[in-house]
Amino acid sequence: MLDATVCIVGAGSMGGAIARGLLESGLIAPERLRVADADAARLDDLAHRGATVSLDARELLAAAPVPDVVLLAVKPQVLFDVMASVSDLVDGMLAVSIAAGVGTPAIAEALPGARVVRVMPNLPVSVRSGASTVCAGPRATADDVELARRLFAALGAACVVREDQLDVAGAVAGCAPAFFSLFVDALTRAGVRTGLPAAACRELVESTMRGTAEQLLAEGCHPREYMERVTSPGGTTAAALRELEPLLVEGVEQAVDAALDRTRELAGR
Repeated sequence: MLDATVCIVGAGSMGGAIARGLLESGLIAPERLRVADADAARLDDLAHRGATVSLDARELLAAAPVPDVVLLAVKPQVLFDVMASVSDLVDGMLAVSIAAGVGTPAIAEALPGARVVRVMPNLPVSVRSGASTVCAGPRATADDVELARRLFAALGAACVVREDQLDVAGAVAGCAPAFFSLFVDALTRAGVRTGLPAAACRELVESTMRGTAEQLLAEGCHPREYMERVTSPGGTTAAALRELEPLLVEGVEQAVDAALDRTRELAGR
């Protein structure tokens, strides 16, 4: 169990998922977790789990003991307003931002008394099977980066990268749950179109996706090697891949480029 008090500002889809994941992992004791959000409904479940909650982030940041970490789990569009509202209370704290497209120099300038780390998580952190990338910002120490990595490693995979790699990680791992869900939906629709019952088809596809991911992780084999196991020369999978691969590769590349472009637009770059 981590000997640190964490205050999460924002309990929306991602902030709430992080809070629940940290509690379920056992890394943070409920009494060491504080969560603030302007929407009281988002806080009910976390309060029932033992976290300290409030509509006012300043109240939680000012309460003793002073938090060790403030995790800013708000959208990029409101991040600077939130930072301005708490800047005077976070001196000496580790400030962790998960806002896409907002670099650590800008965060450090808005929070001059805090040490800054930036993290890009994805939504499966809510079931402790997420993917997060962590990078150091101004004034952050190696211990700060390791603390942030440990927090998110409790929610899945967590890798330390350079900040110039973070936007790409967001476009790949951050968007990937939507990409995978789209593929499940498309494959289910194809199965239904060709004669399978919808519920059974979706169950088959989802279970196969989970099993494939678990095998890839457990065995550490390259995806191409795994494909070869499934693909017999001249067989049905080979015929299907000849049609799918060029379309999928091009589509994924275009999707990642579009996500990167939008990240830069949101950041004003």
